[in-house]
Parts: sequence; C-alpha cells; structure tokens
Amino acid sequence: MTWDPSRLPDQTGRTVVVTGATAGIGYFAAEQLAAAGADVVLASRSQDKLRRAADAVRSRAPHASVRTVVLELGSSASVDAAAAELAALPRLDALLLNGGVMSMDRTATTEDGLPLILGTHVAASARLLARLLPSLAATASAHGSLSRVVHTSTGFVQMLRLRTDDLQHVPRLGITAYTKAKTATEIFAFELDRRLRAAGLPVASVVTRPGVGVDAKTPERPGVRDATTPYQRNPYTPWAQGKDTAAWSAVRALTDPQVSGGEYFSPSGRLRGAPVSIPLPARTAAPAGDTAERLWRQVEDLAGVTIDVADLASRPAP
Repeated sequence: MTWDPSRLPDQTGRTVVVTGATAGIGYFAAEQLAAAGADVVLASRSQDKLRRAADAVRSRAPHASVRTVVLELGSSASVDAAAAELAALPRLDALLLNGGVMSMDRTATTEDGLPLILGTHVAASARLLARLLPSLAATASAHGSLSRVVHTSTGFVQMLRLRTDDLQHVPRLGITAYTKAKTATEIFAFELDRRLRAAGLPVASVVTRPGVGVDAKTPERPGVRDATTPYQRNPYTPWAQGKDTAAWSAVRALTDPQVSGGEYFSPSGRLRGAPVSIPLPARTAAPAGDTAERLWRQVEDLAGVTIDVADLASRPAP
C-alpha cells in the first residue's frame, strides 16, 4: 500500500507505550502517535525530561492524550515498578522498545551488574515485555485487534557480523557492543514472533531500523531539541535525515493496519526515506541451528524472567 507518514490512520482509543521517549526518535514517534489520536505513554528515567517532553507534544497537538511513567532501564526494580503501573492501564495496544543507554565505557554496568548497553537495550526490554505481554494479549482479545511489540534495531547489524553465543562478553568498541546488543534484539524479536504465532496469541513482534537521524536536520521542540539541549555532530549529516523522519519506520510498524508479525521496516533509502517493509535478514530472522533458542534462554537469564508464550495462551481470558 501507499504509505503517507504525514497522514496516519486514526489512532483514537489505542494506548501506546514508548520507551526512551524524552528525546530523539522516541520523542518524535510519541509526538506523531499522539497527533494521530493515540493515548501515548512516555517512558523514560527523568521525571523532569518527561514533563518537558509531554509539554512539547501538547504544544504540537493541543488535544493530545499524554501520560508519563518513570522507567530506569538500568534497574530491574524500576522496570518492575513501571510495568506494574502500565499493566494497570485500561488497555495496552502497543509497546515501542526504543530506550537504552549509549555508553563508550565497556566497564559500565547496570544497577543489577549487567554490561550497561546489553542490560538496558536487551535485558530490560525483555523484562518489561514479559511483564506487559499479558496486557497486550488481553487488549487484543477484548477489542478484536492485533497488539504490537516493536523493537528498534540498527543497520549496523547487517554490516558487522557479530556472534551472540556469549552475550555478556563486551566488545572493546562501544559501537560494536551496541551492534551486538541490537543483533540479539533482532534474533529475539523474530523468535518472539514465531512463538506468538505458534501459540495463536493476537500480538505481533516487528523489527524496525531508523536509518540515520541527525541533530542538524531535526526540528526544534522546546526542552527536547533546542539551544538548551546537547548537540551532536555527525559525519553522515549530508546524507541523513532528521530524527522526526527517522521515527517513521517505528510509527508505521505501530500504526499500519496491514502490518503482520515478523516484518522488518526500514527507510526506503536505507539511511533515509519513506518507511517500507524490507526482505528479512536471514542471519537474524532465520539463524542457523538452535541459535535462536539458545539466545532466548540467555535473554531470559539476563532479564531474570521466563517468557512462556504457550502458557500465556492457555490461560483463560480475564
């Protein structure tokens, strides 16, 4: 279908949680969803930044429905507290797993002692998902819809072929550690969709990558992207896009009524452009042997949860 990012399907009545929602791609995804009528929950670790982001969304969409929840991805206790708050909402239609720390310090760890990039991008997202999957499934069943879990990845996954047999081994370079975490994210996301389909649960797991979004091409928003916020130079600026358009792939995955589980959305020009569904990368969507099963067990161990999709499907509807 022809997709127009400036004219999204009406999202009235749907509740969408966005992690990492106070800046960059997460913020602009939340803004676009709210403008389309969704009840958007901004999740991030700073209450002050959450307030500024919510104000910025309302300045662009005065009638927007915006909530906030404090979520520190480096703390399992914070993830559990946020999940309990989110699970108590009347409905939960979609979850955008966008948050995570970018750190060049390979010795940095989460509150629970995990490598920081791995802990915030992979383990915390899996723990949050485990806590919210029942609500996502219940909402879809109650409303005859398909709930969405959207995982944010990066084009670096296809450029750097990294092993995932030992997730806790931290590469020396920060960008390599980040790419390894996102490789794990993709394998986990596609395996999640296979398990959801096998169990017959009305929840889709979708992968997206944003292309390259740079500050120099990002529109200003008070308290989110303005003279008071840090500016990062990027050598790809001439070929890149703003973070508002970098959010398009995730927003389409969340809102396009024709999206099905196991799809992968990317800018049409790889670095920038309209969001399109692309061929699945075999290395993460269909990895050799029992790679996906072994990674799933690693992620569960790191997150301190068991994500038993089949057991969830067997439970009586609430």
